[in-house]
Amino acid sequence: MQNPWKKLSSREIYKNEWIRLREDQVITPTGSRGIYGVVEMHPAVGVVPLTDDLQTYLVGQYRYALDTWSWEIPEGGGAVDEPVLDGAKRELLEETGLTADEWIPLGTMFTSNSVTNEIGHLFLARKLHFGEPQPDHTEELKIKKLPFREAWQMVLDYEIKDSLAVIGLMRLRQFLIDQGII
Repeated sequence: MQNPWKKLSSREIYKNEWIRLREDQVITPTGSRGIYGVVEMHPAVGVVPLTDDLQTYLVGQYRYALDTWSWEIPEGGGAVDEPVLDGAKRELLEETGLTADEWIPLGTMFTSNSVTNEIGHLFLARKLHFGEPQPDHTEELKIKKLPFREAWQMVLDYEIKDSLAVIGLMRLRQFLIDQGII
């Protein structure tokens, strides 16, 4: 489908190492003039680690922007020129201390496509090896190992609300069904 929007101009409003906010002067699909604010972000990466006996790992942390505690899959922002799989491997190691021999893509997602250009990339990590977490200086993390079915129940009970985590666990569940594992 052809883009019905026309961008007349664009200006940077704010920028730091994680995000850039721009304001575009536009002609809307209905022909009126307007503005559109866009938050530009690096790609997001999320990893669902899975043991041979169908255990997974969640990472809990306090999320400043929402002022709340959040259980999530290991996830974070990719670096500027970093391949997304490398970013996923880095995040898994940083947040859990895990590395994996097998990586299976679980697809991509748009995290909030009405205001940001961020694309989330999801992976399943299997054949895990255990080490020490290496969190960023901004992270105080709790790690929880639990059966995948319990993590899925946390999604159904609205205990997990993070979009990458919900979709990552949903896609893992479908992968396990398609493989005849559950």
